[in-house]
Amino acid sequence: MSRAFVKEGTGELEPLPDLPISPHPNYVTPRGLASLRVRLAEVQDDLARLRARPERLDKLPEAAAERDIRYLEARLRGAIPVDPAVHDLRSVAFGLVVTVADEDGHETKYEITGEDEGDAALGRIAPQSPLARALMGAEVGDEVTWRRPAGAMVLEVVRIAFADDAPR
Repeated sequence: MSRAFVKEGTGELEPLPDLPISPHPNYVTPRGLASLRVRLAEVQDDLARLRARPERLDKLPEAAAERDIRYLEARLRGAIPVDPAVHDLRSVAFGLVVTVADEDGHETKYEITGEDEGDAALGRIAPQSPLARALMGAEVGDEVTWRRPAGAMVLEVVRIAFADDAPR
């Protein structure tokens, strides 16, 4: 183990540096809030298991779990729940799913979610992303310009809907 995080003389680890917290407001969907709570409980359980090990020479996993707990607790304290059901589906807003068509007519769905919920593979994007910023407030039939590193892309808003798991 690296001696960089070990206190002199005690063998105890210094706390690992905290994970960076986003400077943006922490808007969360109901699913995102529940996911943060589940993740916190899982990490707390992991830490309890780590502390119960008979052989605890390597305390780095415990320090990592403690760091993760601090991060998740901070994200939960700063969470701003937003219920997508308050939206009327006339314009793109946080928590809604928007279907867009590119210049070739290829359709893609995106859901605007909290940062901790973002997952490109699932089409979940954070409200601070360039795509979400371009889409927010757009209505069906509107064309928006998505400014991306590979060049600007014009997208037409085809449909706005609630997420499949959103309460209504």
